[in-house]
Amino acid sequence: MQALTFSGTFTALVTPFTADGDAVDLAALDALVEAQIEGGVSGLVPCGTTGESPTLSDEEQVLVIKRVVEVAKGRVPVVAGTGSFSTKKTISASKAALAAGADAVMIVMPYYNKPSQDGMREHVLAVARAVSSPVVLYNIPGRCVVDLSAETTAQICERAPNVVALKDATGNVLRCQELKRKLGDRLTVLSGDDALTLAFGAVGASGVISVSSNVRPREVSEVTRALLANDFVRAQVCHFALVELHNAMFIEPNPAPAKAALAAMGRMTPAVRQPLLPASEATQRKVAEALAHLDAHFPKAAS
Repeated sequence: MQALTFSGTFTALVTPFTADGDAVDLAALDALVEAQIEGGVSGLVPCGTTGESPTLSDEEQVLVIKRVVEVAKGRVPVVAGTGSFSTKKTISASKAALAAGADAVMIVMPYYNKPSQDGMREHVLAVARAVSSPVVLYNIPGRCVVDLSAETTAQICERAPNVVALKDATGNVLRCQELKRKLGDRLTVLSGDDALTLAFGAVGASGVISVSSNVRPREVSEVTRALLANDFVRAQVCHFALVELHNAMFIEPNPAPAKAALAAMGRMTPAVRQPLLPASEATQRKVAEALAHLDAHFPKAAS
C-alpha cells in the first residue's frame, strides 16, 4: 500500500469497443495502454465512468482490468473502478478487480439511492474492511446526486487506513482546500476535472484523474509534473494550452468526444454504448480544432 504513489496524471481510460459496440476491442485497448505509458502517465484507471462502466457486464469489467494489468506489466499502477449503488456489489467487484491484478480500487459514492452522510461513511468503511488494497474515493455529485462532505471524509480517514486518496469532481476548489487543510498528507487529493487541475494543484492536490490524457497523455502529464515540481509558471502555460481540449471533451457526454478524437487518430472506433451516442459531426470538428490549437500553442519541452 505504501509503495503506490497517487500523484501525477492518472488516465481514466476509455473502453474501446468493436464498431457495433457489442464487444471490447482488446487490440485497441492494448494500444491505448501502451500509448499512455509511453506518454508518461503515472497510472491507469480502467472501468470508471469514462470507461462506460455502467454498460459493462461483470465479465467485461474483469476482462478489461485483467488486460490493462497484463499490458501495463507493473510499469504504472492500475486503479480499477469498482463502485456502484450497492455495497455488496461494490465489495464483490473490488475483490474481483484485485484478483484480476489491480493495485487499488476506486469507489464512486453510491448513486441513485441517495444515501445520507452516515450511509456513505458506512458504505466506504464496509468496502475498506473487505479489501486489503488501497482505496481511492470518488466524489462526483453531478453524477451521483450525493456529495461526500469534508467532515465525513475525515471520519472515514480516521477509521480506514487503506483509504488513501480521493478523486474530487465537485468542481469546487474550496472543497479541495478544506480537505487538505483538515487532513494534510493523510489523504491525497486528485482533481476529477481536467479544467481544474491547475487550480486544485495550487491548493494542495497531487494530480488529476484525467479524461483528456486518453488523447494527449504527454501534454497532460507535463502539467502535473510542473505542479509537483512547484513550477507554477510552466504549469500555467501548459494548462492554458490544454483548456480548449479539456472543454471539447465535454461538449457531449463523456467519453464520446474522447473516442471521436481517438478514432480520428486511428486508435479505435468511435463506438459508445447506448444510451450514449457517438459524437456528432459538429463535435468532431470542435475536437479537431482543439487538437490543432494544442499543437500550435503547447510549449516546447523544458530544457
